[in-house]
Amino acid sequence: MWLWVRPHNALVVMEAELWFLLFYLAKARGAKTYLINARISDRSYGRYRKFAWLYRRIFAQIDEVFAQSVEDAKRLEALGAVNVTVTGNIKLADLPEATRRYEKPKGTVITAASTHEGEETSVLRAFEVFRKRHPEARLLLVPRHPERFEKVAREAEAFAVSQGWRFGRWSREPSLEADVTVIDAMGELVNLYAVSDIVILGGAFVPVGGHNPAEVLPFGCRLITGPHIFNQRAMFESVEGAIFCEAETLPQALEKALAAPPLRLKTPVSLETVLKRLDDVV
Repeated sequence: MWLWVRPHNALVVMEAELWFLLFYLAKARGAKTYLINARISDRSYGRYRKFAWLYRRIFAQIDEVFAQSVEDAKRLEALGAVNVTVTGNIKLADLPEATRRYEKPKGTVITAASTHEGEETSVLRAFEVFRKRHPEARLLLVPRHPERFEKVAREAEAFAVSQGWRFGRWSREPSLEADVTVIDAMGELVNLYAVSDIVILGGAFVPVGGHNPAEVLPFGCRLITGPHIFNQRAMFESVEGAIFCEAETLPQALEKALAAPPLRLKTPVSLETVLKRLDDVV
């Protein structure tokens, strides 16, 4: 196939797709070769080192490497990479913006985002403990899947009534003034981050794999999540300030979050550096 493919100026490969033949053939046909958003996780580094002889041959075919972090750059260089520049995780270069503006309620606003089966119960119990010390706090519950809206609303309403709290349901009245509000609507999560003080990010207190913390970054929120972040580990390695806890220790984590700094990037993203180099070639 390679005999009749039209030659290109550059080959651009993302992260850790290190295929020797791909880079070799691209170089043989005169293309500049780039590995962008490159990373090597703690878990993978040992395996890479066992085959360092192979990766040295691969990196000999790569002209420039743009790494996610200083640590990634050191690991890549140890495996033979040259011309390595740290640009941050470029997946974080385009962060979301709120599409609607809501007035922030008084008190600490806690948004439990993208929750899964079993997580709402833990959040409600933690909020009960937290509210005893912070009676003006408000909780926004945002289930991950629409088919669970009704079930979560019933549980949250029953819990709120048992505590003497005001309960709200967004689909009935789009207000944030209740003590506990179930957001049973799609597309509002980023808008709610904009009025939140603390975000509890679901999908990680049960073995789902976690959810992307990047959406929280622009809004100055404190972030709490669980230990099961195996699907989002790379994203969490790109940020700092996240508070990890088990469901049972959520009350303590909420208290800790009050005094914690907001979630932030470890390495500023320099997407312009990557684009400039590619523009020079193309």
